[in-house]
Amino acid sequence: MQYIGINYRGESWAAALVDSRVFPLAPVGEFWADAAGWQDKSVSLTAGSSQPGAPVSAVSQSGASQFDDGSLERGSVTEVPLVPASARVICVGLNYKAHAAEGSYKDQDLPPHPTVFGRWTASLSVGNVPVPVPAGEDGLDWEGEVAAYIGRRVESADEAGAAEAVFGYSTFNDLTARRAQKLTSQWTLGKNGDFTGPLGPLVSSDEVGDLRDGLQVRTRVNGTEVQNGNTRDMIFSVPAIISLISQTLTLHPGDVIATGTPEGVGYARTPQWLLQPGDTVEVEIDRLGTLTTPVGDISLRGRA
Repeated sequence: MQYIGINYRGESWAAALVDSRVFPLAPVGEFWADAAGWQDKSVSLTAGSSQPGAPVSAVSQSGASQFDDGSLERGSVTEVPLVPASARVICVGLNYKAHAAEGSYKDQDLPPHPTVFGRWTASLSVGNVPVPVPAGEDGLDWEGEVAAYIGRRVESADEAGAAEAVFGYSTFNDLTARRAQKLTSQWTLGKNGDFTGPLGPLVSSDEVGDLRDGLQVRTRVNGTEVQNGNTRDMIFSVPAIISLISQTLTLHPGDVIATGTPEGVGYARTPQWLLQPGDTVEVEIDRLGTLTTPVGDISLRGRA
């Protein structure tokens, strides 16, 4: 099952996504309070939704086109991140062997522990929302990756328990302001630009499987492939990452773990290649779909 966040009845709701149809489920906080239960309910709610003959019959209170079965046209809703405002968004850097080698670990052994840093939920966005290049930057860098969503409370878990806590996965682009990132050894500033964390629809873990079996991660800029890696090349697995984090802090439903990007980022190229206003970047991942993000100029920050 796939899920997205939508603006519905004046607040952020979780919704099941079937093709181009959206089935509102519950406010985001309620959804994450019982994600497994809502997954069961969404299966029955969407049963038969692919059948023809459910015409648009009305316009909902949110202004979206509504079908007879209560579903909405995806194109008529405003999508938002399916993440609670209180969530932790924890990112992992240098988690693919080749990417670590093209950056900080070019002439060193692979890192013994994951490099972990945080994003604020305010930096998150969704597909097709333009992202501004920040002031003082030569452009934005792309980092296509898989995001994992926590579905249950995780405290001091072993890897088996951590694996069971993953509710689903989505595409993610960890768009980075490299000048700001490199100002200090802490990456926070360069990793939290306005709208620089677009997320695709969440796909439940039962439909994705184990990332160690291998999902291809591809990134394209204006149609040109710039990244092509596979999750089997991760240095640290998702269960290992979650287990490590949970030894120090408790993870809650709706928290997001961004699992790192493969090689091919723009700053490591000669000459550097960074995203400019007018560019379009796509992240395509097996079983998760394609996340498309247009890049704009600084005037877009007025929406933040």
